[in-house]
Amino acid sequence: MKLSIVRKALLALAVMFSIFTTANAQVIKNIVLVHGAFADGSGYKGVYEALTKQGYHVTIVQNPLTSLEDDVAATKLVLDAQDGPTILAGHSWGGAVITQADNHPKVAGLVYIAAFQPDNGETALQWFQTAQPAPDNGVLPPNDKGIVYYDQAKFHAGFCGDLSKEEAAFMYASQGSFYGKCFVTPITEAAWRTKPTFGIVATEDKSINPEIQRNMYKRSNTKVTEIKGSHAVYISQPQKVATVIMQAAKAVSGK
Repeated sequence: MKLSIVRKALLALAVMFSIFTTANAQVIKNIVLVHGAFADGSGYKGVYEALTKQGYHVTIVQNPLTSLEDDVAATKLVLDAQDGPTILAGHSWGGAVITQADNHPKVAGLVYIAAFQPDNGETALQWFQTAQPAPDNGVLPPNDKGIVYYDQAKFHAGFCGDLSKEEAAFMYASQGSFYGKCFVTPITEAAWRTKPTFGIVATEDKSINPEIQRNMYKRSNTKVTEIKGSHAVYISQPQKVATVIMQAAKAVSGK
């Protein structure tokens, strides 16, 4: 009889705890998007539209691309302005940025979009060199000012082959001045080691070999989604990329 009473009491406590936890779980509605090299934040327009239609508050970081430290500082300024827990997503070089910036207290989870995901002491360049570049890859050596650009002759095929020639031409014309030292600056605090992490492999990527993406994500136990698309998958497949970001937000929220 006493045992039955104890069991009922424990069950009641469990139910109350479950209700309390559910009621107090914060639904994540803030999304911060970080662009990579050879691009700017305007490429996120489609992802922005898909997310805002579902009620998310979206902010896009404009990276200066002058150093890892500068890009992290720009990202943290945006994170400071968020009013609650936030999903931080980064494309390409932006993956290294979110890896370093995620010690910010408002970041609840990470999404890597065809992105670099270095560990402590590693650089983006180290990972870039772990597989033979595609013939269409057009990343040029640094110029006399230390800036790395993408070869115009290879930009369309190598960076955004699933976009129109007109879109590719605009993207080439608006690419940021990416300082090569970014590629060789090591990560000091890899965020994916402590935060829920999700990743997108762009299966037709000719800028970051898809096998590099798979190997990074496997090492970190990232929850992976593969999407058929170029390196600019966030532009060519915005709804699919937005869906992964929303899934991350719901998973981290416990919804």
